[in-house]
Amino acid sequence: MNIPIRMIGLATTFVWIFLVVFLVSAVYSVRDSQFDLGKPQVSVTMENKLLVSLPINIVNNGYYDIGAFNLTTEILDADGFMIRRDSTFLRIISRGGKVTALHDVTLNFDDLLDSSEDYLFNDTDLTVAAFAGMRIAEFIPVQVSTNFSLPWGGPLYNFTLGEPERAGFNLTHFRVTVPMSFENHAFFDVIGNIQVQMYSSSDLLVGDNRTSIEAPQHSMYNGRVEFHVPITELTSRGRFNVYFQTSFFECGPLVIHYG
Repeated sequence: MNIPIRMIGLATTFVWIFLVVFLVSAVYSVRDSQFDLGKPQVSVTMENKLLVSLPINIVNNGYYDIGAFNLTTEILDADGFMIRRDSTFLRIISRGGKVTALHDVTLNFDDLLDSSEDYLFNDTDLTVAAFAGMRIAEFIPVQVSTNFSLPWGGPLYNFTLGEPERAGFNLTHFRVTVPMSFENHAFFDVIGNIQVQMYSSSDLLVGDNRTSIEAPQHSMYNGRVEFHVPITELTSRGRFNVYFQTSFFECGPLVIHYG
């Protein structure tokens, strides 16, 4: 059976008209839908990991279902290197439907310290790169992306050891007191121990002591560490080696010179 060329051409025209109408309606469907990423919330898990929760709000006011919605976020350090990547998948958002979900990113503190120990002592902004992919009417792929900043506060911001203050202890030793302070700008409490080793100008270990610390989030810490140093070994110049041990991180030595 031969089909007239005119009918084939007419059918082809109808197919193209259908495709054009479908594509236009799909574009308007995306335009009429609302995609919103809420303000990230940062908390601490029972395993002492950092949890970044990003609310996802989707309102599908379009003409078609939205399927295979996938949100992927990458947390980047100040130099643009990726620290962590996580994804959240939503199978379908029906036409006229509304979905609210949480996109969670779990971050080990060690992941940050592997990038730089400056995150302990300085405030900065981490970058969150978000990529969303979906299919309109299970057919047309759509991708969008955005970046935003995630403020980071150093838990040991402006950590300082003051100049050693000496006083008589006995005939052979001085009592040496060293003031210690920092500001906890983090969103978690800093509880643990700080070990301080005191070295003379001749690189001789003359004092070693450990002190416990407890600094609630967004608070100032002031304390001190004491040594009993032999009179013959105390010099006006030297250095401190500082080691930190908390439930979130361990690091050291931080070298601080005195005199």
